[in-house]
Amino acid sequence: MALKNDQDLFQDTTMTFGEHLEELRGALFRALLGLIVGCMVGLYFGDQMVKLILVPLEGALESYYADGSIEKYEVWAQQRREQNLPVPYETEQIKKLVNDDRLLFEIVYVDPRQAWDEVQRINPQWSDKLAAAPPPEAAAATSAGSEQATNTTVLPAGDAAELPSIRAGLAPLLVFHPGAEDDRVHAKSFSVSEMFTIWLKASLVVGTIVSSPWVFYQIWSFVAAGLYPHEKKYVHMFLPFSLGLFLLGAATAYLFVFKPVLSFLLAFNSSLGVDPDPRISEWLGFVLLLPLGFGVSFQLPLVMLFLERIGVFNIRAYMEKWRVAVLVIFIISAILTPADPYSILFMALPLTLLYFGGVLLCRFLPRSGGGGDAMVPSK
Repeated sequence: MALKNDQDLFQDTTMTFGEHLEELRGALFRALLGLIVGCMVGLYFGDQMVKLILVPLEGALESYYADGSIEKYEVWAQQRREQNLPVPYETEQIKKLVNDDRLLFEIVYVDPRQAWDEVQRINPQWSDKLAAAPPPEAAAATSAGSEQATNTTVLPAGDAAELPSIRAGLAPLLVFHPGAEDDRVHAKSFSVSEMFTIWLKASLVVGTIVSSPWVFYQIWSFVAAGLYPHEKKYVHMFLPFSLGLFLLGAATAYLFVFKPVLSFLLAFNSSLGVDPDPRISEWLGFVLLLPLGFGVSFQLPLVMLFLERIGVFNIRAYMEKWRVAVLVIFIISAILTPADPYSILFMALPLTLLYFGGVLLCRFLPRSGGGGDAMVPSK
């Protein structure tokens, strides 16, 4: 009686190779239609998606130039202290302006005589109020016997040897501006049609996310066609689990990986003294590669369960070969990421945990008849 039941159970799931191909063709076609519909929806949100994917890059660039501004100010302030010259701000004050108020600054040099002349020209009343406390450079010029300019003061012409003395008479000023408005923190486009292509690709990303539930449903429908009737109920559980793992992987890349990876890569620019000038198309490729790589790789527990179901591996093999599996995980992480230490670790460590989670999944959902431990790997 048991044999008859087993034969009937097998007979219900028997499909020829051609039928499997036909089922695969239909699943792929339906998944493609869902992706097309999702991309049509994504065209409406393409602009918002472009702005969203630029947030990590612009934030990393703003932090890069903020740290560079503080370092330059510390060097400049130290030089002025060595010359017994006053500094406008202490280092902690500059850090507060840059980090808390998100202001970037540049040190520019102006001719105090020209500035004084402009004050007199624009509003003579200001000139009267400031006459009691003229700029030190203007006072020094007056004490040296130069006459006060009435209209404009022109720097004396000279050869290269006289330039240091001219610069010595210039006054350094700190010019602040909001960091978000700095041109250096924005990605660049180098062709007229490039942004249109970026918009289309961003819409494709939105379409992929919107249609992912339908695509995963078609994938698991194809898998269910080869399962026993009592196992097909697991598809309803695996579908949201698979979708959740994909979205979790993509969110991990966006929320936790981009910032440290960008900071690590930009640190090389700082050490070499080369300012970055990122191109938006190159950044978009980076944005697409990392979340998709994370999303696909986070399917590891379900892949392990599938391989265990079809008899390729079993629980004992997974546990005995875990060291090899961890090594393979790190190698795959190095291939799917820019190969910097942060992105490799941020992908490899969760995948290692998911590997052992896949073992637990196989143990709690064993194959019928105890087949999960039937296979013993060869030594």
